[in-house]
Amino acid sequence: MRNKIINGDSNERLKELESKSVDLVITDPPYLVNYKDRIGRSIANDDNAEFVLPVFHELFRVLKQNSLAISFSGWTALPEFSDTWKGAGFKIVGHIVWPKAYASAMGHTAYHHESAYLLAKGFPKKPLLPISDVQSWHYSGNRYHPTEKAVEIIAPLVRSFSKPGDLILDPFSGSGSTAVAAALAGRDYLGIELEERYSRIAERRLAGVDRYKTRQRIAA
Repeated sequence: MRNKIINGDSNERLKELESKSVDLVITDPPYLVNYKDRIGRSIANDDNAEFVLPVFHELFRVLKQNSLAISFSGWTALPEFSDTWKGAGFKIVGHIVWPKAYASAMGHTAYHHESAYLLAKGFPKKPLLPISDVQSWHYSGNRYHPTEKAVEIIAPLVRSFSKPGDLILDPFSGSGSTAVAAALAGRDYLGIELEERYSRIAERRLAGVDRYKTRQRIAA
């Protein structure tokens, strides 16, 4: 199964994938903070650890040996995520930070960064030229999704940790930024998204990528 956006529950749909069939996972799961943006949009299951966390056990199964899963995560539920990652079999082998010029929320401090964790199954080969663990932030405008990551954020991860033709999986695909970044870089993608409206948005964005690549081939 490649180059598709599946509308469904990742806990169920991942069971349809063969074990050790995925080259790289890049995902931005609900942070378990019951998030609402400035105009009141929310994230499905952002208060439901029993829905979100079991997905990582299936991700470990479908990921090839000696491969990586990269998961964004907020600090507030990091103990729960960390315990789940380790319980599934992953080792945390890296941490990437994106400093932001604006605060996404405020508590004892103003929250001016996003984080992702590199989770290893086995012993993945290290890149010859590793990217920095501090990356430039690009604001998506959240046009398509309340917590949308810009394609420019995902693209360096795709280039650094996969090669052309690899299959990149995102089980919380939202509006499809991971799939778009994969397609633009010549990788195959598979996205799973619970909410139908975001699945349709992802499909429209990917159709735009196909049109762009067709124009590029014609121009060449």
